[in-house]
Amino acid sequence: MSISATFSARILPPATAILLFLQGAIVVTGGAVRLTGSGLGCPTWPECTEGSFTPVAGQIEGQFHSWIEFANRLFTFVLVVAALITLIVVVRAGRRDLRFLAVGQFLGIFGQGVLGGITVLTDLNPFSVASHFLLSTILISAATSLYTRRHRPARKKQSPRTPDIFSRLHVSLTAIVIILGTLVTGAGPHAGDIDAPRLLVRIQSVVFAHGVAVAILLALTLIFFLSPLTEEMTKKRLALFALLTLSQGAIGFIQYIQGVPELLVAAHILGSVIIWISAWSIWLSVQREEMDIVK
Repeated sequence: MSISATFSARILPPATAILLFLQGAIVVTGGAVRLTGSGLGCPTWPECTEGSFTPVAGQIEGQFHSWIEFANRLFTFVLVVAALITLIVVVRAGRRDLRFLAVGQFLGIFGQGVLGGITVLTDLNPFSVASHFLLSTILISAATSLYTRRHRPARKKQSPRTPDIFSRLHVSLTAIVIILGTLVTGAGPHAGDIDAPRLLVRIQSVVFAHGVAVAILLALTLIFFLSPLTEEMTKKRLALFALLTLSQGAIGFIQYIQGVPELLVAAHILGSVIIWISAWSIWLSVQREEMDIVK
């Protein structure tokens, strides 16, 4: 291996860790935009306001909301740089097994930019907002896979002890819980702007469906954990997942009865990112022989 390739191989672990962190962080900063009512702080796209890519004095939404939204747009460029560095490092390290994931990160961020523009131009349509969030979830999955392969290529397990059906059901049900969570958000009060449209559904109904899905997910997690075929490392991951999910459920219940205060909603958004990373790492631990994401 050349000196350049060796150096790139050493840079790969921190590069993928930073990329994963930023993919999660942009979900939280996007939540901050919505929770502060700054979703239309920059009322057009790709410019912030007509004739300017930056906020200008006298904008209808006010300077505070404009700069909050503009800062989130700038954060996207930080993510682009992190994805580009990761892609370069992957190529120079000779990690062909990671090229698809690295390219996907880079292109996915541009896809997010387009979705972000559609979200603004449709005045924060809840379906556009949900699509924006769900694409981030997919990119977080890929960034997690990149990170777990940082030291060596993944190898599919030839004869895994843990039944494949458990891991597939678990990650699929977690995804369903998250999707239902976006419906709760779309029907809730924090639209990102006072005039933004809301989903025409009864919020109590979608909250109930979301809660039932969480209960089923916890039951499946317990069954998965108690299976005699589940490996010890997977059990540790499942125990952590259950703890995270119970904590997330407690936050969700408290925020609902308290009238969804902004700080609790922000904590719930952060929790959803962490739980998804946990669920995806469980699936990876069953499907492939990869490095641990949890040390």
